[in-house]
Amino acid sequence: MTDIEDMNYETIQLAYDSGVATITLNRPDKRNAISFELIDDLLRALKEVETSNAIVLILTGAGKAFSSGMDLDNLKALIGRSPEENLKDSDTMVRLFRSLYEFPKVTIAAVNGAAIAGGTGLALLCDFTLAVPEAKFGYTEVRIGFVPAIVSTFLLRQVGEKQARDLLLTGRIIGAEEAARMGLVNEIVAPENLMARARELAALLMENSPASLRATKQLLSDHGRAELDAQIDAAVRENAAIRTTADFREGIASFLEKRKPVWSGK
Repeated sequence: MTDIEDMNYETIQLAYDSGVATITLNRPDKRNAISFELIDDLLRALKEVETSNAIVLILTGAGKAFSSGMDLDNLKALIGRSPEENLKDSDTMVRLFRSLYEFPKVTIAAVNGAAIAGGTGLALLCDFTLAVPEAKFGYTEVRIGFVPAIVSTFLLRQVGEKQARDLLLTGRIIGAEEAARMGLVNEIVAPENLMARARELAALLMENSPASLRATKQLLSDHGRAELDAQIDAAVRENAAIRTTADFREGIASFLEKRKPVWSGK
């Protein structure tokens, strides 16, 4: 079967081919930064793939980056938003991350370049994460006066607490090899082979019973759901609350102005 593409999206591309759906983040000029429009497109695309005949979903990025994190224009817009708006933003991001984390079909991230902050979240929430040697990952929120509240909930399920504290408190960027050693990346693949390897893995998965795959994913999603719900609720509140602080405003301003922040600790 040849690719069938859905053109009803502004910031992503969605294609189907022989039981595999591929979502490509398609803002290469912005390094596939996460905008409000991108979040909306992704949520709609995930819902479409969920109800399609696809068995496996591949998530990748156009150009040289997977996703560089939040869009700068959207980042500017965060300053001065009301508490209600901040909670709504946090709820929307949770909806996106949980939709991917609990997606009923098998997911493969083909990380073609940098995946930073929210981009790291998207890349590592998939069932399988393949990455090129040049890929970079990092939870950089503390560098701009933000708090990695939502992503920390998922990271703690993927690595030990000591490693999670390292990544979240330092905000440092790690390469593909270190991410693989931590168990965050399944395979490191040469750039020219990345999508072929993702499709090869998808073909291997599709040799299994689709009903069994779906039931197994449901089993994994149900495990610890009550605990996850409680942690997510707390994370949403913390995510919204940090946006009212002086350090958050200074962090955003200094980042946008490309200068060193002057923290007040408030």
